[in-house]
Amino acid sequence: MIYACIILGITTILTSYFAIRFGLIILSFQDSLEESLDVIDEKYANISSICERPLFYDSPEVRQVLEDIKSTRDSLHKIAYSLSSEFVSEEKDEEEEQSGD
Repeated sequence: MIYACIILGITTILTSYFAIRFGLIILSFQDSLEESLDVIDEKYANISSICERPLFYDSPEVRQVLEDIKSTRDSLHKIAYSLSSEFVSEEKDEEEEQSGD
């Protein structure tokens, strides 16, 4: 009986250690992801302002670069939306719970 308690205690300690370790990894990943999303939002705003400017040079190369910038802007928006969609829904759930109380 004592051996079973010792084995269960060691198993509990190991499980707790790995749960805390993985939790800290997930939290650090979430922090770095949020920082990256902030950078993406900033760059998206910069690219959007560039795309809104009129072009005075009618070269096909310049037009192609502008189209590439627009497609890059759209892809950044899709990435940011897909990465932040889970965070936004959790925040809305928390806001609904707080307003319901």
